[in-house]
Amino acid sequence: MVAEELQKSLGYQFRDEKLITEALTHRSYTKEFNNERLEFLGDAVLDLIVGEYLYNLFPKAEEGMLSKLRAALVNEDAFYKLAKRLNLGKYLFLSPAEENNGGRDKPSILSSAFEAIIGAIYLEAGFDKAKEIALNLIKQEYSNINPQELLKDYKTTLQEITQAHFGVVPEYKLLSAKGPDHQKEFEIGVYINGKEYAKAKGRSKKAAQQEGARLTIEKLKKELNV
Repeated sequence: MVAEELQKSLGYQFRDEKLITEALTHRSYTKEFNNERLEFLGDAVLDLIVGEYLYNLFPKAEEGMLSKLRAALVNEDAFYKLAKRLNLGKYLFLSPAEENNGGRDKPSILSSAFEAIIGAIYLEAGFDKAKEIALNLIKQEYSNINPQELLKDYKTTLQEITQAHFGVVPEYKLLSAKGPDHQKEFEIGVYINGKEYAKAKGRSKKAAQQEGARLTIEKLKKELNV
C-alpha cells in the first residue's frame, strides 16, 4: 500500500492508489506523470475551502480583510507547514538529483505536494471530504486564527528595526529565478549595510522577501536582544 502511514495521518484511505502515487510524484522522478495537474486542482479547492471557512469565522469582516486573511493561509509557507505536519517529505517520489539537493524539505516541493494531495482527495471523494481533511489540518496548525498575527508584515517590522538600530533600511536582492513560468522559484538575499543576513526562496519575489525578512528578524533578535 502506497504511503500507508500518510493515509492514516490524513484520516483518508485512497481507493485508487494511482491517485495518491501521482500526488506524491515530483516532476523530476518520471516523464510519465507528475503531481502538477493535481497541484493546480488542489490549489483551487483550497482557495475555496479557506475562503468559505474565513467567511463563516469572521461574519463582520469586509471583503478586503477576508482576502488578506485568505492570502495568509493559502500560500507556500502555510502549505509547507501543513505538509511538515504530515511528514509529507518522507513519502515523495523524487529523482536522485533532487533527493541529493534536499528536495524532501524544500518548501516549494512540499507545498505543491500538499496541494496535490487535497486535489486527489477532491477528485476521488468530493469537496466535503477534502474540506474536512484540510480544515482539520489547518485548525491543528492555526488553533487560534488571529488576524493581527496572520497579517503581520515582516518587511515593515524589519525596516522599523533596522532604522532604529542601524539608521538604514534593508536591501533585498534577487539572487536567482528558476523553473518554468507556472512554477517559478525566486531566491532573495537580505542585506543590511551591505552585509548579507538571510537568503530565502518563494514562488513570488514578495513571498521570498517576506520569508527573508522573517529570518533576518530572528537573527537580529539574537544579536540585538530586540
